[in-house]
Amino acid sequence: MDGFPDFGLTPEQRREAVLGHYYEYPGMDGERGEIWCYTDAYAYRPGATARLQVSSTAPRFTIEIVRDGATETPVFRREGLIARWQETPDQCSVVGCGWDTSFEFKVDEAWPSGAYRITLTAEGRDGTPIRCHHLFIMRPALGRKPGRLLQVAATGTWTAYNTWGGSNHYQGITGPGRDQYATTVSIERPFCRGFVTLPKDAPRVPLEIHTPPSAAPRYPHMEWAYANGYSKKYASSGWASYDSHFFRWAERAGYQVDLASQHELHFEPEILDGYDCVVLVGHDEYWSWEMRDAVDGYVERGGRAARFAGNFMWQTRLEDGGRRQVCYKYRARAEDPVYRSADPSRTSGCWEAAETGRPAAQTFGLNALRGLYVGWGGCAPRGVRGFPVYRPEHWAFAGTGIYYGDLLGAEGHAFGYEVDGLDYVIRGGLPEPAENSGAPEGLEILALGMSSLKEESADIPADDQFLSDADAKFVAGTLIGNDGDDAVDRVKRGCGMIVNFPRGKGEVFHAGSCEWVAALMRGDAMVERVTANVLDRYLQPTDR
Repeated sequence: MDGFPDFGLTPEQRREAVLGHYYEYPGMDGERGEIWCYTDAYAYRPGATARLQVSSTAPRFTIEIVRDGATETPVFRREGLIARWQETPDQCSVVGCGWDTSFEFKVDEAWPSGAYRITLTAEGRDGTPIRCHHLFIMRPALGRKPGRLLQVAATGTWTAYNTWGGSNHYQGITGPGRDQYATTVSIERPFCRGFVTLPKDAPRVPLEIHTPPSAAPRYPHMEWAYANGYSKKYASSGWASYDSHFFRWAERAGYQVDLASQHELHFEPEILDGYDCVVLVGHDEYWSWEMRDAVDGYVERGGRAARFAGNFMWQTRLEDGGRRQVCYKYRARAEDPVYRSADPSRTSGCWEAAETGRPAAQTFGLNALRGLYVGWGGCAPRGVRGFPVYRPEHWAFAGTGIYYGDLLGAEGHAFGYEVDGLDYVIRGGLPEPAENSGAPEGLEILALGMSSLKEESADIPADDQFLSDADAKFVAGTLIGNDGDDAVDRVKRGCGMIVNFPRGKGEVFHAGSCEWVAALMRGDAMVERVTANVLDRYLQPTDR
């Protein structure tokens, strides 16, 4: 496609779509009426009772539940359920909505593990239907499950990006001026529009157009969201944009897949021991210390972790039994009380911060600070859409017919919009981890592409840029100790990699890109073959 798509917005509306703060809140649909809901947990054991909190302008509603896998399978329906409008705290994004339970149901033990989409339908005041969507995960029971995959949904990132109620870890209505992002966010609120289900034509973050010469950056996904009533962050996180595409692809390809949330890694890490292969996908940015402990221990004992995901960046803390997530992010050193405690390692900033002492690469071989943006706005808008391959002889590439210097995943646009990398050097035409890169011993770089930590052009005014250089300044301050121009110049050039390395008795494969799942969704044959090569190898039983 040549040129930017037109969603019917004026230039002023396009600017508001990108730079403004718009979000879902109770009462936003006015006289037409509305219905919202959330569950009391992200995931349930077989046989558990799920509690649904509903706030509705209509007195009755219908609930339908569908398992969202290779095929959509209806599992539950009930009509005529009673609802009422429930008052919501102003800071519900932080403290939770606090709604009373409206309906309870048993998670049937016969339902297979997976994602279950809830649709509530009621009659609006004008006689037309009003709807909302939510999602819960049916997690597997504990125990050995040879031949099955365990996919871990990136629920830490879902929590961080959810805009419902006004605040998340990016923008917000918190603070004295009601203009700050929230350092604590609650899971006890509805998902924003676009996290559970999306129309097929919803744009993804990476630009799919041929960007005209000297064009100011544009962000079609945010323009589309503004024009169509979806969350500004729908394309940054959620089941619909990321986790679902791997789950559906794997089931259609014949794999037996179970699904869990990251909360299980935090509170019940032994769930991993039932599997020879654990998979993490999509946009997977927020992790607690305990979640990393779970994966590190699992791999050390002989497990295999396959991460087809990007942007491994922030440490979180879970509070109130996992119902609230804490991440001070850029304000960690100034505001997080843990930073000034006797043990600052749990400070909720980036993993590469000196006080944390646990570089991200120790777990998955790569980190976000040496990666970040590609194909987004003014960050490499005309860059490659696949991974340039350096080691085609590696077992992961068997059967692809790929050569040195070829692009893996270009047809499916597998490279973007946030990627993970390492500092590296080139010797004899091959990349190797640089000294002091933090790479685990034995790590091999299989593919490597360019990314950027800032929108940079000699021709484009900074006022037209959404990303600008804020992240580059933060990375420079974290890695170098200051955010001056010289420091920013040293860190602004990033990369995205595919790596493989042994750890203890186990092994890790990491394709460091959010968009790997999009290439599976689009049927990119080479990406499908590499994914299958990894899964088939990692599903082989071990002597753990």
